[in-house]
Amino acid sequence: MHFFHPGDGARLPEALAQAGLAGFEDVPVAQLSAGQQRRVALARLWLTRAALWVLDEPFTAIDVNGVARLTRRMAAHTAQGGMVILTTHQPLPGAADTVRRLVLTGGGA
Repeated sequence: MHFFHPGDGARLPEALAQAGLAGFEDVPVAQLSAGQQRRVALARLWLTRAALWVLDEPFTAIDVNGVARLTRRMAAHTAQGGMVILTTHQPLPGAADTVRRLVLTGGGA
């Protein structure tokens, strides 16, 4: 897997392992399941070292272990001063005091 971004390519195997994809380095992304493709995208995000993560439904198509991994990564990112903005229809697993929620409800137009 080759990513086109200014990240550290030497960290690619580590990022894939953290996403639960160790050993998939040479597999074309199109041959991966939807959940695996989602985890590849997250591994790419982790390589960019971006301070702000904007995630749209990040828990969709990810298994329970993947959700746990992602939750730990988000907690570590915010503990290091980063910020995560996400949309979800699912409860936030292990939500801590650092989570601020904004609930949007449908209003009549």
